[in-house]
Formats: sequence, structure tokens, C-alpha cells
Amino acid sequence: MVGGRGSRMGALTETTPKPLLDVGGRPLLCDILGHYVAAGCRRFLLATGHRADRFARFFASGGCRLPDDAAVELVDTGPDLESGARLRALRPRLAATSFMLTWGDGVTDLPLADLLAFHRRHGRLATVTAVRPPARFGYLSLDGERVVEFEEKPEHGPGWINAAWFVFEPGVFDYLGDGNESLERGALVRLARAGELMAYRHAGFWRCMDTPAERDELDRLCRQGRAPWRPAGARAD
Repeated sequence: MVGGRGSRMGALTETTPKPLLDVGGRPLLCDILGHYVAAGCRRFLLATGHRADRFARFFASGGCRLPDDAAVELVDTGPDLESGARLRALRPRLAATSFMLTWGDGVTDLPLADLLAFHRRHGRLATVTAVRPPARFGYLSLDGERVVEFEEKPEHGPGWINAAWFVFEPGVFDYLGDGNESLERGALVRLARAGELMAYRHAGFWRCMDTPAERDELDRLCRQGRAPWRPAGARAD
């Protein structure tokens, strides 16, 4: 899913779609595709929208460094569709097979083979990856007015959240609404109520890039050689 406007990125995404923004010397999208390639995936559908022309030009000029047997198809779903409606637009191409889905702005060291094995074991229609969010604030443990423990921005915050790395069966399309709704407010809610949504818990690295500050953080990790989602020795191309 690479069609959103990325409005929280401000001027950075007015002419460049968020997945094509440079992070550590190459577009973030190339890291995401590379993660799938490393797990053996070779067929990719990119649901474009905002500045779809930039994706077309990017791949026409060489795109990401992918294996010769990898195929990338761009499907222009328009700039204003929510994620559920974008997925519905892909139904003719996906209605006969299991498939993975993610957004074009998140990176992780998630073991995709383990995610897929988990999905196949439980036999439901959908799997969502659950992660602990990065903590935004320092943690205080209080006894009355006395601080008994202080931790400045622990690695993970409380609870589990949707990391948007999914595995779906074709039956998921039957849970999509007819209107312009997001997966989170539509199909995922209905799948959960039907007992068809399972969660794979990933305790490792995950970050999304919603703001310029988050882009800067990912870029800094790359420059420092501390990018867990990028294999050691990966080239910035």
C-alpha cells in the first residue's frame, strides 16, 4: 500500500510519495521490498495513488535492486482511497491465492517465514503482526510522591499495536465493505468479530515513518550502522 498522501510529512511528500523518500541512501520502499525478497517473495503489487507518476518513473528508470525473477506491478488506485478500498481494487489479481500485505512506510526485522508458518498453522483467514510501540516518554514508578524507578524512554511502550504486516487468505475480500473505508475500521473489525483474525507477536525491531522526525531517526540509524531491518552489508542503491 503506497498510495497515501503522507500529509504528516509536510512538504517532504508534496512531490515525492512517502515510500520513495530517501532513508540511509535509498528509498525506504527498497528496504521493504528487499525484506520480502530475502524471504523468497518475488511477485509484488504496489497500490499507488498520490503521485503515482513518480512510482512509474522510478521503476521505469531501474527502481530498486531486485532479483531478475522478481516482478513489480503498479496498480494506480487513485489518491483518495482508504486502505480497505485500495485492497478491494487488487481483488482481481489476488482472489486465488494467499498473500502478504504491508504499508510502504514501516520497517522491521520481522521473520517473515515464521509469520507465514504461524498463519498456516492456525488456519484462519487473516494474521496481523502485533508489536510493542516505541516508547515516547520517560517512565516513572511512584510510591506516593517518591520516584522509586526512573527510565528515560524505555525501548517499548505498554500494550500491543498493529504493525501492518499481514498475511491474508482470499476469503478476506468477503469482509471488505463497498465504501471507502480503511482496513482498520472495516475488514479487520469484522474479521476479529468472526474469529478469523489472529495475531503474531513480534518482540523485535519495528518502526513506522509518519513524521519528518521519524524519518530522521531511521536515517540516523542507517548512517550509524544500526539499522536492524537492513541486512549487514546491504548496499544503498
